[in-house]
Amino acid sequence: MKVVQPMLHQFPLRPAPGITPCTQPAKPSLISVPLLALLSLALLSVPQLHAQTNTPSSPGAATAPSLESAQSGTAIVQPTEPAPAPPPMPGMAGPLALAPTKTIDAGPFGPLDISGVLTGFGSWQGYPIPSDRPARADISNGLLFLQKSTGRVQFFLQVGAYNFPSLGTPLLSTAATVSDYFGPLPVAYLKLAPNQSLSFVIGKLPSLLGTEYTFSFENMNIERGLLWNQENDVNRGIQINYSKGKFASSVVWSDGFYSNRYNWITGALTYSPTPADSIQVIAAGNLGHTGYSSIATPLYQNNSDIYNLIYTHTAKRWTIQPYLQFTHVPLDLKIGIPHAASTQSGAVLGTYTLAHGFSLAGRAEFIASTGSAARQSVNLLYGPGSRALSLTLTPTYQNKAFFARAEISLTQAIHTSPGQAFGPHANDTTQPRALFETGFIF
Repeated sequence: MKVVQPMLHQFPLRPAPGITPCTQPAKPSLISVPLLALLSLALLSVPQLHAQTNTPSSPGAATAPSLESAQSGTAIVQPTEPAPAPPPMPGMAGPLALAPTKTIDAGPFGPLDISGVLTGFGSWQGYPIPSDRPARADISNGLLFLQKSTGRVQFFLQVGAYNFPSLGTPLLSTAATVSDYFGPLPVAYLKLAPNQSLSFVIGKLPSLLGTEYTFSFENMNIERGLLWNQENDVNRGIQINYSKGKFASSVVWSDGFYSNRYNWITGALTYSPTPADSIQVIAAGNLGHTGYSSIATPLYQNNSDIYNLIYTHTAKRWTIQPYLQFTHVPLDLKIGIPHAASTQSGAVLGTYTLAHGFSLAGRAEFIASTGSAARQSVNLLYGPGSRALSLTLTPTYQNKAFFARAEISLTQAIHTSPGQAFGPHANDTTQPRALFETGFIF
């Protein structure tokens, strides 16, 4: 009997046979102690909902031209209107950049910003599992964004279609992704901002965890990575943000992996010693017991504690992000977790901007899980005690609204369990992929 891999976002996770799904009142596990310690320090986030601070300046931003006077030889600055800024959301890790704001007058609501993205992708992969395809073409993003980003009452709405290609997991159709995950309104929130330092946000929120955003156009690479597969994407909840000087923090009470059971808490604390450098500590965990699972709510990950340590450096042409991640799933027989398991992982992401709209992004990752099949440990990767590494390279071209990028990646699984990896019998340990994505950000 083939066992489904619980690591993968695309795989539905269910309790073990004979276990009745249940949700009990919150009760902190022992490993939640450092999480609660961090939350006592965290009081807010940066202006974007995602805790990352690595959004680069838009390439090709307009500057005032200098004209050389033929008569005097004096440099004269041509008066120009300031270039409109990109909208504050969605978050962007680069190298792709949002188009400048398009503002409409909404009467009593005041000025609203409207923007969007329309992209398609094609993919090829080696050793797909039987439920997947060797090749696929589909829409990767067909999204509109409407937001009010000024005043004390603000909001953000994201509407449309999307896909989540990620390393080491089967690819789904865009229609199935929208239907099985977060619906046609994946992100929507109301924000109250009494001052520039403090804000309160409620709704369907982007996750604070990790360095990679949920949607492909937001990231350095087309596919999300192996570490992203352990993190949540969108959660429903309430977020409090506060920033002062070089520090910023956020605290979120939410339903974790979109479980509709509100027993998750997440804290993020960011220190930016210079405009080019930031250090983040992020901790999240389930303070209760959630037996419910679905394709968007993997049972083991939704009952885990997750910790990130992230460093970001942005130079004139370089952005580099090394980060470490630790996750732990505690023993809980009532919801089908017979033995505790953990993952330890690290990654380095980076992008280098070339001339004429070209850039090159890369990512290297390693992740290891604990446990063994003999002890009936839970499977967080490609079998208990398995490991994996990945390499990804993504050359990108953007000219105003248009962009095109290609990607090659290799995922190598190690110490896998039978039937838990790649290929027609799920026993192959290597999966190469090639992708191409193109479209418009407007």
